[in-house]
Amino acid sequence: MITVFGEGRGFRVVWLLEEMGLAYRLRPVDLLAGVEQDAEFLAINPGGFIPAIQDGDVTMVESIAIMEYLMARHGPTPLAPDPHDPTFPAYQQFLHLGEAGLAASAYFVFGARYLAPQAERQNWSAGQALRVFQSRLRLVTRQLARSPYLAGERFTAADISVTYALEFAQRTRILALGDAEQAYVARTSGRPAYKRAMETCQATKAWAAEAARQ
Repeated sequence: MITVFGEGRGFRVVWLLEEMGLAYRLRPVDLLAGVEQDAEFLAINPGGFIPAIQDGDVTMVESIAIMEYLMARHGPTPLAPDPHDPTFPAYQQFLHLGEAGLAASAYFVFGARYLAPQAERQNWSAGQALRVFQSRLRLVTRQLARSPYLAGERFTAADISVTYALEFAQRTRILALGDAEQAYVARTSGRPAYKRAMETCQATKAWAAEAARQ
């Protein structure tokens, strides 16, 4: 049984597990309450951030690395094109861009706008992070003009990676998505595995519902 620790970016991992049909359990981690007293989780990840997984004797952190591990260890799966497949370069690019270019940048914009002291909410670094997000989003927009999914005609793990980032930006009001991106998110989030993942991740479901009401 694979254990997923924490939601947040852990939603990517749960969604992937649902797509692959692998057995897992979600173990909540309450970052807002603090993890200092959560000895079980800190034994898995002494850094205290989510997500993390435990798969037998294997423990891992970082959502994209976890996804690559799961597909390699428990695959093969069409969610990860073969390296000789013509779609593989685009798949690799967007799998990593979803975190390195989009979600990580959006996270720092969110932190500045909503968590920082009032005087620091429009600081230079927050502006830089937003510009990074916007520049990487242009790559997504261009790709969606070429194909329905980021690696071509079929859904892959790259779409899980990027969809999470786009939904984070949308729910936190960091940036309004264009028509192409909104249609893309509607396509990817309409998948049965996404819906099952959302039912598992109740904190994410509640956050999404609250954001939709605002």
